[in-house]
Amino acid sequence: MAYFKNVNKIQYEGASSKNPLAYKYYNSEEIINGKTAEEWLRFSVAYWHTFTADGTDQFGAGTAIRPWNHLTGMDVAKARVEAAFEFFEKLDVPFFCFHDVDIAPEGSTLKETNQNLDVIVAMMKEYMKTSKTKILWNTANMFTNPRYTHGAATSCNADVFAYSAAKVKKGLEVARELGAQNYVFWGGREGYETLLNTDMKLELDNLGRFFHMAVDYAKEIGFDGQFLIEPKPKEPTKHQYDFDVATGLAFLQKYDLQDDFKFNIEANHATLAGHTFEHELRTARINGMLGSVDANQGDVLLGWDTDEFPTDLYSTTLAMFEILKNGGLGKGGLNFDAKVRRGSFEPEDLFEGHIAGMDSFAIGLKVANKLIEDNVLDSFIDERYSSYTQGIGKAIVEGKTNFRELEAYALQLTEVKNKSGKTERLRALINQYLLETLSTVRV
Repeated sequence: MAYFKNVNKIQYEGASSKNPLAYKYYNSEEIINGKTAEEWLRFSVAYWHTFTADGTDQFGAGTAIRPWNHLTGMDVAKARVEAAFEFFEKLDVPFFCFHDVDIAPEGSTLKETNQNLDVIVAMMKEYMKTSKTKILWNTANMFTNPRYTHGAATSCNADVFAYSAAKVKKGLEVARELGAQNYVFWGGREGYETLLNTDMKLELDNLGRFFHMAVDYAKEIGFDGQFLIEPKPKEPTKHQYDFDVATGLAFLQKYDLQDDFKFNIEANHATLAGHTFEHELRTARINGMLGSVDANQGDVLLGWDTDEFPTDLYSTTLAMFEILKNGGLGKGGLNFDAKVRRGSFEPEDLFEGHIAGMDSFAIGLKVANKLIEDNVLDSFIDERYSSYTQGIGKAIVEGKTNFRELEAYALQLTEVKNKSGKTERLRALINQYLLETLSTVRV
């Protein structure tokens, strides 16, 4: 059965194309700095937003028109698998991601839930034999069901901790079975509403214990995918323990997990934490912890996670600058943790949303690569910090001085001269490179 009968395989038609169901800037086979665009970008489709979300929000019922809306239970789960692989083939993407409850409904018991998963995993495995699309990562949903009202691994209820461990155990087995390249932890309820009823130390210690158990079990069953933590500061809890990359890194270092985990960084989560997307990417990169990316954007006028498809070219350029500087994303990728707007309810809108995001990151890749090739930002930064390459600055960097020597040096200074940071010039340069790249592609 064809679920998207009105959509043919999406082709690259170039910037002059007026076809909404065509790539304008993403040419998967284009060679950029020694790799194809597909190899650099490693796009992934989020199963939850694309195949299970129906447009429901806190103010209204779902609006999405989907060919499987008349089905329920395991029937709808199976139909979504069929639709998903048709979608992947027509979009020509290398990866997809999912939570366990996205692909199969929860049963009345954990045993029944696992049986449902086994049916769908077997179905996916069969499709993957002939599909280019593989699993970027999977994860366990430990935030939707009421049992997680007080958290999962950080719950005050030991039974919930045990149930969560069983869910992740199954998730790791699924990851191994389907050849997932990563496994993600997002602590949607791992946080607190008030410290008045919270033993923070016990909760954090238990979270550390939980992660160590996951690492041990992955080794036991031979799953060699990368473990990823996805930071988010708030929503649904008021304060989540994986607030941002810096907080997550401190946690990993305290519990001796830094060698087993990297970060899956989401743009919208970065802005909720009061950071830019590129700030979180760079914090992870300079610490050797950049693993994967959830590609989306938020709305500056709204204070929650809107998960919009990324179309801000300035942001995608700076993001790809960090990713290129990182040498790519390794086992990670650019997963579109993004949903079409509630008013975009037709099946074709799912394709158009992904096309918009893929074209936006393709532009970002081209511009960022050109910025690096021309040494635009690096040369400016090198010059700005040149005082640390000679004299007293070099001694500071090499650890060959102390407060007494620095005081003696400072006492001899008659004046301190600074140079302009040229922020406006640099922003204008990025705009210039963006416009030049777009005009070149259009030609």
